[in-house]
Amino acid sequence: MAQTPRIQDLPVIAVDEHAHAWSPKTARARFREGLSGPTAGVAAGHTQANLISVPADWAYDMLVFCQRNPRPCPVLDVTDAGARSTVLAEGADLRTDLPRYRVWRDGELVEEPTDVRAYWRDDLVSFLLGCSFTFEWALARAGVPIRHVEQGRNVPMYVTTRACRPAGRLRGPMVVSMRPVPPEHLRAAIRESTLLPAVHGGPVHCGDPAGLGIADLSRPDFGDPVTFGPGDIPVFWACGVTPQAAVTASRPPFAITHAPGQMFLTDARDEQYRLVGVD
Repeated sequence: MAQTPRIQDLPVIAVDEHAHAWSPKTARARFREGLSGPTAGVAAGHTQANLISVPADWAYDMLVFCQRNPRPCPVLDVTDAGARSTVLAEGADLRTDLPRYRVWRDGELVEEPTDVRAYWRDDLVSFLLGCSFTFEWALARAGVPIRHVEQGRNVPMYVTTRACRPAGRLRGPMVVSMRPVPPEHLRAAIRESTLLPAVHGGPVHCGDPAGLGIADLSRPDFGDPVTFGPGDIPVFWACGVTPQAAVTASRPPFAITHAPGQMFLTDARDEQYRLVGVD
């Protein structure tokens, strides 16, 4: 039986009570102006993406790392070196349009700004990876409760003992996100997320967190603990924070990533990534 997390900290503040109705362009504009916070529930029906930008001489290693580990690192787009834009969002600027970033030097986190123009380099190649916030709309439509959204919290994320397949100089453990799911909704949660493999797909584990080497659900490595409902089962999905764990383990000289849970809002619709003909 999973331990119910103990809630001892204050809930995070949702970015805006009307954020679900924003267009992606509006969301990006608000983030560009300095608004920050978790993006679960923002711009309903639009695909969210993880970001990692690495120097060009590390880009091949990152690309192969993603290819070898597609569950935590599903690639939606890869930019040219120095590019500040992506085909996923017209007019967007990858340096300013996320709520919060992380700046890494030699594997160490050195800054968490809301704008990385001062850190940008012309040799950076950016990877946009699918995010599980995208399939939460499908879960909600199927009646699956999304506890962290209900509680105004960032999704809890955990570093596991499950190693990713190395690629060149990159190695590290898989990171997972966790959502408590009532047993009667478990089948729907698995089905709906499995139909969206480009945004992590179905769960990698259900039930006892010890199976992933997670000792205490009340102490996530990223995000916030959430309160379980009666009978809820912890369900774990591969998470796009995995490249950040690889940065910590592999220590590239420089990298820029999103802050966990604070994603890039694309113009793409969720339906573009949903498998058809298999319901």
